[in-house]
Amino acid sequence: MAESRKVAVIGAGASGIVTARELQREGHRVVVFEKSNQLGGLWVYNPRVETDLLSLDPNREIIHSSLYRSLRTNLPRKLMSFSDYSFDCAENGSRLNFPEHEEVLRFLNEFAKDFAINELIRFNTEVVRVAPVEFGGNRWVVESKSEELSSEELFDCVVICNGHYTVPRIANIPGIHNWPGKQIHSHNYRIPEPFKDQIVVVIGDGPSGLDICRDIATVAKQVHLSTRYSEIVVSKLESYENLWNHSKINHVDESGEVTFFDGSSIHADIILHCTGYKYDFPFLETNGIVSVDDEGRVVGPLYKHVFPPKLSPCLSFVGIPSKGVIFLGSELQAKWIAQVLSGKVLLPSEEEMLADVEDHNRQLEEAGIPKRHTHRLHPHVMEYMDWIAAQMGMPSLDPSLKEMYWSIYKCASEVGFANYRDLWVFENLTQSSL
Repeated sequence: MAESRKVAVIGAGASGIVTARELQREGHRVVVFEKSNQLGGLWVYNPRVETDLLSLDPNREIIHSSLYRSLRTNLPRKLMSFSDYSFDCAENGSRLNFPEHEEVLRFLNEFAKDFAINELIRFNTEVVRVAPVEFGGNRWVVESKSEELSSEELFDCVVICNGHYTVPRIANIPGIHNWPGKQIHSHNYRIPEPFKDQIVVVIGDGPSGLDICRDIATVAKQVHLSTRYSEIVVSKLESYENLWNHSKINHVDESGEVTFFDGSSIHADIILHCTGYKYDFPFLETNGIVSVDDEGRVVGPLYKHVFPPKLSPCLSFVGIPSKGVIFLGSELQAKWIAQVLSGKVLLPSEEEMLADVEDHNRQLEEAGIPKRHTHRLHPHVMEYMDWIAAQMGMPSLDPSLKEMYWSIYKCASEVGFANYRDLWVFENLTQSSL
């Protein structure tokens, strides 16, 4: 007979709500803790920004979402669907293959409504402490606060789904402490208008950096995009007259000058850090068993990015990986956790899981892949999801989804990140399957 456990889910974003559904489907008793007044997590747009635009002040009011107004998804709606719940919001108007963030939030709200997830969520309730009960076997205490009231509750298990796009990581640039201009992290970027007629340096050419520099270029005097590489030669970027591509920043100084490794330099008004985020679990107390290393880039040790070997299966994480098919990947992780907790699926021993983590880290090192990419799934995202599906006796991912995923990468490499979302065409798509 399947075991039913009382499970706390931390966070009601996309990962949290699909985790709640899968746990409930397996007969577990679920409580979802959400510190805001609505579900959606990252996908809830907030026009407000933090008072400290670099988000370094520990006393600042923290704004959870990092959405900017013009953001669209990097993956098409078919790959933003759950396995049995299609991203099909025709009644909402837009039918873009790569939806805008408002449509994603509507999709998540419809998902939660159709599966009665709202009934499981305690809104406006912030988790401040999660810790194992010292003399209570594998039980966990969850301390939360709501409207100045604190409470403690015991759970059999905890699943952490609090996301990893809220705590910014700032570029360490020689001379930056004496640089007189304005600095901001992309976490606090919303609209381009504040950059009107300014000379802006954008650090980071990932998806957000590329999106934002093009957004800003519509109003700024000049935008200079700095990559992480030293050997890039300065050049005009795409079809913009005021947008340049540069190498890594060599240093900045008190005159306001920004000097790049390509030998060029400019006098900038603003430096915008599109330099990523840190994993952060300020509420989690494990006495060092689970740690966040490499300047917030690596959570470990985690077996397959989900289970800490020493604390499994009663503590787990959903949504840790990056560069993957996030909604569907989170759903598979959640199914796996739910079936492990019910006893349908067994995990390897602690020693075997630790050995697997060490083997994964060793393979990255031997391949010359930096430690910061520990949780990056691409280009092995499909193998990862197929592996999790196999643990539960499920079939591999639909071949058409795999083909779609790789066609996107091929298109982006051919036409550039700036244009692939508007130019990508997948021959096997039909209007009914969009």
